[in-house]
Amino acid sequence: MAIIPASCKCHLLPLLQPPQRLPSPPHVWPRPAVTAPTSRRFARLTAAAISTMSPEDASLKKGIAELYDQSSGLWEDIWGDHMHHGFYEPDSAASDADHRFAQIRMIEESLRFAGVSEEGEKRPKRVVDVGCGIGGSSRYLAKKYGASCQGITLSPLQAQRAQTLAASQGLADKVSFQVADALDQPFPDGQFDLVWSMESGEHMPDKKKFVSELARVAAPGGTIILVTWCHRDLSPSEESLKPEEKALLDKICSAYYLPDWCSTTDYVKLLESLSLQDIKAADWSDYVAPFWPAVIRSALTFKGFISLLRSGWKTIRGALVMPLMIRGYKMGLIKFAIITCRKPE
Repeated sequence: MAIIPASCKCHLLPLLQPPQRLPSPPHVWPRPAVTAPTSRRFARLTAAAISTMSPEDASLKKGIAELYDQSSGLWEDIWGDHMHHGFYEPDSAASDADHRFAQIRMIEESLRFAGVSEEGEKRPKRVVDVGCGIGGSSRYLAKKYGASCQGITLSPLQAQRAQTLAASQGLADKVSFQVADALDQPFPDGQFDLVWSMESGEHMPDKKKFVSELARVAAPGGTIILVTWCHRDLSPSEESLKPEEKALLDKICSAYYLPDWCSTTDYVKLLESLSLQDIKAADWSDYVAPFWPAVIRSALTFKGFISLLRSGWKTIRGALVMPLMIRGYKMGLIKFAIITCRKPE
């Protein structure tokens, strides 16, 4: 197992051409293409996913689903269909960046870090996107590898929109989406040779169960890629974060429906406990630094401000704590981590 510090610059190979910008979708969801029976079906799946949980977990996951039901249309309208950080050159100015290209670059750098092959029979054929948002990663991976991709989310409207976008891009036979719990995935053991989780781990109340599910659905020899927010590693003399650090994270957790955070080292130990192989981790905080300032600027535009007001209180509350994310990064409390591994053959 290797942990690669942030001070080590990633070796970057030539990237794909910048993606073609998509036309901005309308603000209001659900889209007309989604029928009422389909909407009710997704809602029933959400209720079923929540019904077996403890009251605390059910409340958390209901909040997560509602947050993304409200905010995903706004996000897509302004930022496109990739609902995650971008990967930038360190110290680059956010105003000069192509943010949608940076989000594609995040996918490419994650694949490269994990050593996912693009050659012949070694290419991923079956992919699961855990916490899929509106399916941006799933569709990208399906196109890149010709793979069959399945995405899961707690948000019925995200699943609907993801399916609609897949159909509009001619991917309905390659990509599918459903409402499901990442801690109890509706898949048999060993089904996927690439298990992809892009910024969903921070929502998981039971990190051990989350990682166990990622490992369970991975095929023998399959790759697991986990990109997530973490808190800093504790020093040998520390038993916990400082009170002021906990207070800052608590405010972020309240707005974004996050349970307790963990460190990158905590994740690595969980993966080691499952006897997973080739475990690697890196702190990419320097590479995502321009992201949150850019998100704040987009919210302060006329279009962003009006869309924010229309999106609902949960989204507005999330916007109000965005400066706390920047503060957490600057003080070294919040870390943007990538952790990858391979399931034994």
